[in-house]
Amino acid sequence: MKTQKTILLLLISIILLSCSSEEKMIHQTPSNKTDSRKILALGDSYTIGQSVCSTCKFPEQLKDSLIVNLPDSYRISLQVIAQTGWTTTNLIAAINSQNPTSDFDLVTLLIGVNNQYQNKPFYLYETEFPQLVTKAISFAKGNKSKVIVVSIPDYAYTPFGQGSSNSQNISTQIDQYNLFAKNYCDSNNIDFVNITDITRLGLQQTNLVANDGLHPSQIAYSKFVERILPWAIEKIE
Repeated sequence: MKTQKTILLLLISIILLSCSSEEKMIHQTPSNKTDSRKILALGDSYTIGQSVCSTCKFPEQLKDSLIVNLPDSYRISLQVIAQTGWTTTNLIAAINSQNPTSDFDLVTLLIGVNNQYQNKPFYLYETEFPQLVTKAISFAKGNKSKVIVVSIPDYAYTPFGQGSSNSQNISTQIDQYNLFAKNYCDSNNIDFVNITDITRLGLQQTNLVANDGLHPSQIAYSKFVERILPWAIEKIE
């Protein structure tokens, strides 16, 4: 009788130990879950990357830099709504047509140079830039802290810009656009990243200008990303 009791207790101990080991293995099994993050880039030729390769534009370089700097489990996708020559009016129309979702983890906005280049009245930018920021926020889950506005590059410091009869006037007007955008962002607690000074080195550092003599090069875009990346990491984690 005593022997049977001893055997029974031994069996119970083995069963309990086995259950404990299985439970431990379940808790220790690594998760295969992947964290998805989504980026939306809104803009014009400076966003679409006119005259550089498809992976050389700043949104693609930003995505690649985020992949390097974030955990391996993060999967990052990128959507771009941009086209060469677009003004704020064109971008609004494209957004309304494409109707992006409202679940992006990061939204960038760089727009306005074609308003200046096409001599659109400045009040148009004053009216439509805030509309675009509001749309950007709505796409970023309604969270303004997930939006980055990027300043407008200064094309006066390119061979194309130097061919203008008054390149200084280009810079003055670009400053006007950027000042309005920065003041609006500051007033509404939206992050504004200045990259204009990088483009103003284009005549001294010719490798900052693409082969078309007008748009930023891959190297210039990489410098844009160096400025934007710390803000982007904070927003997308």
